[in-house]
Amino acid sequence: MGKQIFIFDTTLRDGEQSPGCKLNKNEKLILAQDLERLGVDVIEAGFPISSPGDFDAVKDIASIIKSATVCGLTRAIKKDIEVAADALKGAKRPRIHTGIGTSFYHIHHKLQITEDQVIERAIEAVKYAKTFVEDVEFYAEDAGRSENDFLARVVEAVIKAGATVVNIPDTTGYCLPENYGQKIKYLFENVKGIHKVTISTHCHNDLGLATANSLAGVQNGAQQVECTINGIGERAGNTSLEEVVMILKQHKGLDFTTNVNSEQLTSISRKVSALMRMPVQSNKAIVGVNAFAHSSGIHQDGVIKNRLNYEIIDPKSVGAEESAIKLTARSGRAALKYRLEKLGYNPKKEKLDSIYADFLSVADLKKEVDDNDLIGLMHKEAMLPVT
Repeated sequence: MGKQIFIFDTTLRDGEQSPGCKLNKNEKLILAQDLERLGVDVIEAGFPISSPGDFDAVKDIASIIKSATVCGLTRAIKKDIEVAADALKGAKRPRIHTGIGTSFYHIHHKLQITEDQVIERAIEAVKYAKTFVEDVEFYAEDAGRSENDFLARVVEAVIKAGATVVNIPDTTGYCLPENYGQKIKYLFENVKGIHKVTISTHCHNDLGLATANSLAGVQNGAQQVECTINGIGERAGNTSLEEVVMILKQHKGLDFTTNVNSEQLTSISRKVSALMRMPVQSNKAIVGVNAFAHSSGIHQDGVIKNRLNYEIIDPKSVGAEESAIKLTARSGRAALKYRLEKLGYNPKKEKLDSIYADFLSVADLKKEVDDNDLIGLMHKEAMLPVT
């Protein structure tokens, strides 16, 4: 089966922070239940102290989720932790996610305290959270730009204080995969007690490397990936859940597995897109409408002969429709014949050559030739559908 990687979904917290993606409580409840059915291990339901609405949403989600862990975010502030604990009272598997910045920028420009004070606050927050719940996750904000030796000191301190999960976020999306992977490796080699806890990745996509960085983290020992549906989130977004899940599923040599039911990925992607009013780009990996569409004649011919020529993922494995052969001016005779046969026509080769010439005339005028256009061409050729 391979080593299990826990999927921590933060669509309802970090994802909702994406401008324009605000959800009401009912929408959050709908998506939380969808995420549980999808098979994610942890649902970060929100940031309870941020607003009464977020508190209520986390509270209601905690009361209905049966199998997944329900998590609430806090800062390393007692009041935040108390409010999160209150919101999570009804959860079967509650987790408080608390933390503080650990990079030079955060320590000196945001927090304006010393490194020792950061460690003190981190320890205090974890210990206080442990008085409410057993499962406490600590995040070292901006770990991606933190010095490894100081980060190791912080991680060792919070593990000793009782943290069960330690999150190493690339908050600004700055890291290269090699750097991020080495950071995780460094922690495993230099932190006492690290093998007693779960190390988590939380990568942002400012340079388009969130998924690659998360994978590098997993390959170097991280056991949890924090991600969102469609990769939504602050600024350029977070690690895309569907990308991580399918990378681990397709690359069996990595020997990792998740609990996610991949056949639900397309449907939940579309639901999140609709509820958050955030379109998914057409060429988005795994869930974009063009992810399994082919318009080049060379590619179309290859896919028609054997899907594996140009597709490494079976569309059905992510709940998508079958591969789409899109007819454009770049399409060849094989694709045209394939689509005509789908409509019930079976032109002979010499007739197909004539139809193809007319097809190209139409294709040069339109971005895509649809079924109505094809039927029109066949009527022009006075051919009848096979019965």
